[in-house]
Amino acid sequence: MNRCAVFAGGDMPDLECYKELSYWQQYSCFICADCGYRHALRLGILPDIIVGDFDSYGEELPKGVEELRSVPEKDDTDTLMAVKKAIELGYNNIDLYGALGGKRFEHSFANIQAMIYALQQGSHLEIKGESHLLVQEADEGAVTYKKPDGGMYLSVFALTESVGIEYLRGVKYPLEDYRMVQSFPIGVSNEIEDSEAVLRIKDGLALVILTPKDMV
Repeated sequence: MNRCAVFAGGDMPDLECYKELSYWQQYSCFICADCGYRHALRLGILPDIIVGDFDSYGEELPKGVEELRSVPEKDDTDTLMAVKKAIELGYNNIDLYGALGGKRFEHSFANIQAMIYALQQGSHLEIKGESHLLVQEADEGAVTYKKPDGGMYLSVFALTESVGIEYLRGVKYPLEDYRMVQSFPIGVSNEIEDSEAVLRIKDGLALVILTPKDMV
């Protein structure tokens, strides 16, 4: 397995799948960013590495776990430190938990930027929670998004100044040969109507957000 899970300190929903040990067996490495360790502790997961300045987690850390400490006066966020460590270890599939919500919205936005950083380093970073966030680029070709039982909202936003949408099909509001721009959120809260949606982009970077309808 070449997949790493990173726990950040934001909100993490109490989803049933997270309570199953089998769910977490898809990962061969766990890295916690500062107080993200609380999520691992609650789930009964012993991380491989804990990174951060520990300004938001002052409790005892587990023995025998590698610690990478920094000072609060640094350029990288604790989460970006954890992502960089995962990339350094050779992981090109990284799932980020606890990356959204919390008391500070700026960290949610910073974590979206971390997805772009990972992509530039040749790794694929996804944010997982009640909503599932990922970055799609032209080199991926046509990407399929399946509709779960209960339905799915699919939102597409331009991360770069503009994104060339070759097509978005299988949704309530399809797009064909469309130029999406940052200043107009035309792609928000679309719905997958067929068994799956297919998105192909020609250029630029798109932020794709998947939200099960039963979460709303």
